[in-house]
Amino acid sequence: MLRALIFDVDGTLADTESVHLAAFNHAFAESGLDWRWDVPLYTRLLEVAGGKERILHYWRTTRWQPGAADAAAVQDTVDTLHRRKTAAYEALVDGGAVAMRPGVLQLIDEALAQDLRLAIATTTSAPNIAALLRRALGADWRRRFTAIGDASNAPRKKPDPQVYLHVLAALQLPPAACLAFEDSGNGLRAAVAAGLAAIVTPNRYTALHDFGGASRVLPDLGRVDMAQLRTWHGERAARRRNAATPLACAPHQPS
Repeated sequence: MLRALIFDVDGTLADTESVHLAAFNHAFAESGLDWRWDVPLYTRLLEVAGGKERILHYWRTTRWQPGAADAAAVQDTVDTLHRRKTAAYEALVDGGAVAMRPGVLQLIDEALAQDLRLAIATTTSAPNIAALLRRALGADWRRRFTAIGDASNAPRKKPDPQVYLHVLAALQLPPAACLAFEDSGNGLRAAVAAGLAAIVTPNRYTALHDFGGASRVLPDLGRVDMAQLRTWHGERAARRRNAATPLACAPHQPS
């Protein structure tokens, strides 16, 4: 029985990646760096989960000068860049730069009306989540979500399943009672590793990712309702039951 929906945030609930990209570039400029990420580069960098991890990966693979800074200084720079990036992102979101993806808000409302629980499982930071959902759902947005997993309580990034396992524990539900919603290959692998069925809605930055193992791959949730989700969830449960049932032995035929 389907009892909860678990949503990723960036790229899944809203088309945020272009705004994240603008915020990263703002932080670099504010810090006096000549770094500038374009769309093709950022698309590749999205293979690295986590904003701080992305900055560090870029620094080490393209701008690194051995001996230029010790580990503590490097981490301090990464933390400063990420803090400035987060502030820039929040300002852009508050200014209306981000729109929720088609069907998301309707599906959230329908699920709540049918007494399903909602949860968030993301590698992004708590301030980023709050900035987005405060504008989309209002100041009391947290009341809609039974559990929230983010970078603060599940620091191992996707494709590690930690954030999904954290959320499942908070919901006190088995994976078979939930559906996950993702937009990326890393997110899908995390959900599957936690035992979850996942609906994937790719975006321009993740369209070429490998989505093998997804229950459905859809352009968006604009034409999806709870009846369809229950049907897809039931079909997956039936396939699992059939796979777990050994084939009956054929009667012995005399030679």
